[in-house]
Amino acid sequence: MKAAPLNQTLPPFDEMVELAELNPTAFEQFKKDMCEEMILSASSNMQSRLWAQQSHIDRVIGKCKNPNQANMVLMTELTQQMIRFQDALDGDAVEEKESAVIIPFKPRDNDWS
Repeated sequence: MKAAPLNQTLPPFDEMVELAELNPTAFEQFKKDMCEEMILSASSNMQSRLWAQQSHIDRVIGKCKNPNQANMVLMTELTQQMIRFQDALDGDAVEEKESAVIIPFKPRDNDWS
């Protein structure tokens, strides 16, 4: 089932900056609400993947010390995902598997009986 398209509108950038500076808790709640609204507008079969992606983003941001670091780390994450996506489209996504040495198990005679 296809979800109805969502038309989210963000406040002007300067207002968002002011909110982030003056009331970081309200800014975080605003971001959370916008993300939730967007995810819930997606098709039901995509929602679990989007929640997982949002959880990953939240964990990444949580480790950052400032907004600039968060932006750089998220850009790196996005770039890596785009490279993997491009490789998959190009058919280069075949991962090389490491070979393992398999040592057969040789049972020994027990004298316990």
